[in-house]
Amino acid sequence: MSAYRTVVVGTDGSESSLRAVEKAAAIAGDADAKLIIACAYYPADPKDVGKAADALKDEAYQITGSAPTYDILRTARERAHGAGVKEVEERAVVGAPVESLLELVDETKADLLVIGNRGLNTLTGRLLGSVPSDAARKSTSDVLIVHTIR
Repeated sequence: MSAYRTVVVGTDGSESSLRAVEKAAAIAGDADAKLIIACAYYPADPKDVGKAADALKDEAYQITGSAPTYDILRTARERAHGAGVKEVEERAVVGAPVESLLELVDETKADLLVIGNRGLNTLTGRLLGSVPSDAARKSTSDVLIVHTIR
C-alpha cells in the first residue's frame, strides 16, 4: 500500500503549473490515490468585470463569475487524466494561493501537496516569499516542489 492516498496540486493555468499537475497525476496514478486539483482565485470586482464585459462583448462570458477558474481546472483535469490518474476532483478555492492550498490539504487530510517551483528563484520570491517556499514551510503534509521551469 502506498503512503499517499490523497494528493493535492495547485494550478494557476500556467504551463509551469500544468507540469506540476502532470507530475502529481503520475504520482497519484501510481499510488492509486485521489488527486485534488485546486485553483485559488479572488472574486472579481463587479466594476472591473463590467468594463471588461463592455470591451469583450460576445466573449464576456469568459470573465464572468469564476469561468476562467473553471476553464483552468478543466484543462488541468484533462492533463491529469492524460498522465494516468483515475480519480480526480476539481476545487476552485477563494483566497490567496498558499493559505487556500494549505486549508485544502488540512480539510481533505491530504498526504501530499505538489506545487511547481515558479517563484523560488525570483527577486520578489526571495524578498517577499513565494508560493513554493511558503507552502513547504507551513504545510502539515509532505510537499513535493516540482522543477517546472525550463
